[in-house]
Amino acid sequence: MSNDTEATHAERLERPRVEALDRILGEPIKVLDDGFVRVVDYMGADESIVQAARVSYGKGTKKVLEDRGLIRYLLRHRHTTPFEMCEIKLHVRVPMDCWRQWIRHRSASVNEYSTRYSIAIDAAQATPPGEWRMQSTGNRQGSAGFLDPEAGAALSNEEAELHKESRRIYEARIEKGVAREQARKDLPLSTYTEAYWKIDLHNLLHFLALRMEDHSQLEIRNYAKCIGEDIVAKWVPFTWEAFIDYRMNSTALSAIEREVVRAVAKGDAALARKIVEDRGWLEPAASGGWKRNREREELESKLSDLNLAVPWK
Repeated sequence: MSNDTEATHAERLERPRVEALDRILGEPIKVLDDGFVRVVDYMGADESIVQAARVSYGKGTKKVLEDRGLIRYLLRHRHTTPFEMCEIKLHVRVPMDCWRQWIRHRSASVNEYSTRYSIAIDAAQATPPGEWRMQSTGNRQGSAGFLDPEAGAALSNEEAELHKESRRIYEARIEKGVAREQARKDLPLSTYTEAYWKIDLHNLLHFLALRMEDHSQLEIRNYAKCIGEDIVAKWVPFTWEAFIDYRMNSTALSAIEREVVRAVAKGDAALARKIVEDRGWLEPAASGGWKRNREREELESKLSDLNLAVPWK
């Protein structure tokens, strides 16, 4: 059979469209005080993942529940390639310090607003008096709790003055003819930037898994939750459901953790404790209790989450 004859018998494929996502296409979704995320374009949908996994297409040949089941199987067993068949392009407006963390995810195509060619965006993220966070004592890179709003009010006033003065100096340099690439160097990291960010669904889910996590910085967590809950959940609802079940709300156990859980579940607290001691996770501290051990602390958290007793406490 000739190629021409085969072509005439091939079924025409229609581009998948998602009405819920089409309704917000191009609409900015507010994040922080002056940031936003909006969908510029997208390719594929849940059905595209199913199509790629089956390497065939026939509308009506599979029930919706079977499609959902396949997507859940793929994500549960980490078969990632079918999810790469979906892509999305976002336009984001984000503070530069937050963008520094964002751009570490090197799996996207990015084009950022350039302050070498254009005047810097005249907006900087402001912190309300009640939102100044305190340094966490248990996480060197995280925060815990808030400063008193009265103390925060003084910090917010100082911040506003700093933003105002930094902008004044920047604009004065521009007026004097200083090159934009040099005039910008003293702008604060709170200055907003914008970028187009295109990424496939597999890598987007990895981004969301890290940046929606509780230990992630609050500002980028707000952006991640916006992308996940307001965009991805509309775009690929079956995938989002599976992602929440198997990535965000699941508990992974290492080999040693599984041994401990089995021992605790059998009521053998002595064995569970011995397993942990043999791993060197129970070293006495001079002040009492145990020396800090991150693996042991993570195991303790998992046991508590599963409503199981921690034998060495």
